[in-house]
Amino acid sequence: MISFKNVTKKYGDSVAVNNLTVDLESGETVVLIGPSGCGKTTTLRMINRLIEPTEGSIYVNETDISKINPVELRRNMGYVIQQIGLFPHMNIAQNVGLVPYLKDWDESKRKQRVEELLNFVGMSPSKFYHRYPNELSGGQQQRIGVARALAADPEIILMDEPFGALDPITRATLQDELLQMQDKLGKTIVFVTHDMDEALKLADKIAIMKDGEVLQFDSPENILRNPSNEFVEDFIGKDRLLKRPEYIKVKDIMIKEPVTIRPERTLTQALEKMRLHKVDSLMVVDESGNFIGIATSNDVLENFGNGGTVIEITRKEFNHVTEDANVNQVLSIMAQGQVGYVPVIDDDKRLLGLVTRSSLVNVLGKS
Repeated sequence: MISFKNVTKKYGDSVAVNNLTVDLESGETVVLIGPSGCGKTTTLRMINRLIEPTEGSIYVNETDISKINPVELRRNMGYVIQQIGLFPHMNIAQNVGLVPYLKDWDESKRKQRVEELLNFVGMSPSKFYHRYPNELSGGQQQRIGVARALAADPEIILMDEPFGALDPITRATLQDELLQMQDKLGKTIVFVTHDMDEALKLADKIAIMKDGEVLQFDSPENILRNPSNEFVEDFIGKDRLLKRPEYIKVKDIMIKEPVTIRPERTLTQALEKMRLHKVDSLMVVDESGNFIGIATSNDVLENFGNGGTVIEITRKEFNHVTEDANVNQVLSIMAQGQVGYVPVIDDDKRLLGLVTRSSLVNVLGKS
C-alpha cells in the first residue's frame, strides 16, 4: 500500500529521516514512535507531501506520489492532527463535508455522508449538525476531526498524535473507538505517537525510530518479546512485557517436563511418585506421551484402600491450552474451573508441559 524507497529528508546539514526503506501493508494500523526529533512526524507528512523528501521515492499503490498533484493526493487521504484543525467559522456539517465539497459531490450526497459519519462517531446529527467547534468539548472536536478525515472514504488515514492533548479518560475512550472503527472499516492508518502504551494498544505494526532511522519494525508482540537492541529495550521499558500478559506465551512459562505416570501403574506407585517429586498431581500419559488426564493426590488417597490402577481415578475432562496460548487465557481457565494447573497439549494430544499457579506467580510477580 505505502512504500518508502531509500527516502531521506535533510534540512541543510541536519538529517531528519535517513535512507528509509519500509513497506506498510493495506488495512493495517502502523504506529511511528520514538523520542522527540526522531523523524516520525516528518515521515508521516511526507506521505501526503506536506513535506517533500530530499532523496528517494514514496509509492502509494505502486504509484510514485511525486507524480500526483499534491492537492489531489491530500484530498484522497484523511488527516487528523493533535490541534484538530476544525475551521471555527464553519459549522460541524460544513467541517465534515469540506473534502466532499472540494471533490464536487452534490449537496444531497454530502448531507447524507455527513449524517452517516456523525452517527458513526457517536454524535447525533440532530444535535450536532449545525453546531460550531467552540461549542464542543475537546473529545467531541476530535471525533469531528476523525469524521472529517473519513468523509471522502479514503484508503489511507494519517494521524499525528491525535489524542495527545486530551485527558486520560477521553483519550482511552477515543482509542477504543478508533479500534472499533478500524474493525469495521479496515483502513490503512499511519499513526504518530510518543506514548508506548498507546502504540501497543492500537498498532498492528510498530516502527521504533531514532535519529531518522527505523531501528525495529514489527508487531507489538515481537517487539516486546524480542527487542532488536538495547535502545529499543530501554525505550519500550524492560519490564513492559510483564505488564502485558496477553503477550506472554505459555511456551515461555510452562514447566516443560511435568511429572507424569502411565495409566496402568498402581495407586501405591502414584503416591510414591508424588512423594518423591513433591507434587500433588500427576499428568497421566500413554506410552507415546499422549495426554489422558490428571491424577490428584486426593483421588489417590480416597481410593487407596481399594487397590486398582491410576486410570481408574484419572480425571479425563480437563481444560487445556496450546503452547501459543497467552497468560490471560490460562488465568481465565484457572478462575472458571477453580483449578491450580493447566496442561499444555499440542494438536496431536501430546503433553508438552504444564502451567501451575506457582509458575504464573514467578512470572507475574516480577511486575
